Amino acid sequence: QVVESGGGLVQPGGSLRLSCAVSGSTLADYTVAWFRQAPGQEREAIRCVNSGGFSTTYVEPMKGRFSISRDVAKNTVYLQMMNLQLEDTAVYRCAVRRAPGCSNVVRDFETWGQGTQVTVSA
Repeated sequence: QVVESGGGLVQPGGSLRLSCAVSGSTLADYTVAWFRQAPGQEREAIRCVNSGGFSTTYVEPMKGRFSISRDVAKNTVYLQMMNLQLEDTAVYRCAVRRAPGCSNVVRDFETWGQGTQVTVSA
């Protein structure tokens, strides 16, 4: 099971930290990625952390603003988002795959959370 939290309404330039709680096994067995989907747009991968704890960025312009981390003891993966912009408004979803490597392909992930809404508005 995968449960996201931490979304909300934030002003441009603000920050949020999203959490992805994974139950059922240890994060050392899973690769976890954050995706987002804005209205009318395709789902896109943002960042991923593999089972060994190494992260990958899929959207270079976000690299300096979005970071991913994990707490193995809490079985939780975080997405720290800074300097949020209007175009960051989307539903953010966490996805898990029982494989060692990262991927930005939606079908590579077996389990998805319901998502958490992030709205950036003045």
